[in-house]
Amino acid sequence: MDVDGVLTNGLIRINDRGIESKTFSTRDGLGLIWVRKFGLRTGVISGRNSTATLARCIDLQMDEVHLGQLHKLPVYEEILKRLSLARETIAYIGDDIIDLPIITRAGISAAPRDAHPEVLKRVDIVLDAPGGSGAVRHFLDLWLQATNRWDAALEDIMNGNF
Repeated sequence: MDVDGVLTNGLIRINDRGIESKTFSTRDGLGLIWVRKFGLRTGVISGRNSTATLARCIDLQMDEVHLGQLHKLPVYEEILKRLSLARETIAYIGDDIIDLPIITRAGISAAPRDAHPEVLKRVDIVLDAPGGSGAVRHFLDLWLQATNRWDAALEDIMNGNF
């Protein structure tokens, strides 16, 4: 997935010392940790290098972290080749036109509801939430339901097996 506008609301705060900060949704984070138990690999391809993003990706134990990649398609293709993955097995969440090359090639694509209009026209799923406010979690909940893992996932939570 993309980061800014997907895992965040797309705003970047820079204080008077030049220190960047971002806000991430804890619901998205819980979802990203939760689905690992069911075999879903997670990762980001972001156009920006960001210490805050790297820290969040490490915290969420993401499998693939590619920052500072304005040309995202070659990174996507390298991941597919390295892991011997078919494009049909890939889901991608993006919010801006820089994400379109992957959106149009992924097996399933999604975008937060506040994504660029051109992106909204081309994705398979428009998510109920804006970027940084639970859009990723909405997608992950849909994935758990579509793969018939939702009941097992809830049972694990109810039994404290998370």
